Amino acid sequence: MPRKVEFPEVSDLVICSVKNVKNFGAFVTLDEFEGKEGFIHVRDVATGWVKYIRDHVREGQKVVCKVLGVDQERGHIDLSLKQVNDHQRREKIQERKNENKAEKLLEIVSAKLGKTIDEAYDEVGETLISEFGTVYGSFEATAADPSVLEDLGIAKDWITALVEISNENIQLPSVTIDGTLEISTPAPDGVDHLRTALMSGLQFDGAEIDILYLGAPKYKVTVTAEDYKLAESALKHSIDSISSEIEKSGGTASFKRKEEL
Repeated sequence: MPRKVEFPEVSDLVICSVKNVKNFGAFVTLDEFEGKEGFIHVRDVATGWVKYIRDHVREGQKVVCKVLGVDQERGHIDLSLKQVNDHQRREKIQERKNENKAEKLLEIVSAKLGKTIDEAYDEVGETLISEFGTVYGSFEATAADPSVLEDLGIAKDWITALVEISNENIQLPSVTIDGTLEISTPAPDGVDHLRTALMSGLQFDGAEIDILYLGAPKYKVTVTAEDYKLAESALKHSIDSISSEIEKSGGTASFKRKEEL
């Protein structure tokens, strides 16, 4: 299990297991904080009046809650279920899945070097968390750019193993956008101009651009990048380059996004 500090902080999102449901609220255990229990008052279970609390929460259920208050001396943690929206819930669950995966990957790295998982945290884990926020974040960053580990004071054998495991097991997130390009030219040697124009639209650092022939005069332009901002920039650059190049031969180009088709 990914390591956590002893208590959560106010406003943190936490994953809980419901242990006991009463009319006045629900008692839960915090999955990420060993031995810690919390309480969701009935007023914090759902918006509006809660007639039957078990319509909203039941024993054995996994729920994502927001931390309202922490009393470390009493070991008491107040939680809210209603203050967590669907987007936050999905993100928290995915974060937990990622950290569980990262824990397993770090165990693999440790085994390759003849180390225990505790030694892994002592020697590199805390450094990775400090630099990248989470262990999984460090694996993602390493998969994208292995050089990110070089200036962190991590021993070379650890770096070599971390890079190898990252490359084998981490698929970097990406987004894809596309649309249809119509391009033509009246020039006698139009095929050559078309080829030159299309080739000019394939170059953009940090994004993959693919142009597929659909049948004259249409082409499908697809851009894949790590986020929408970069994808949009790459798409604009590609279409602008193609349009500029084909216009040199008296040709024209028009582009429609997928949602406009």
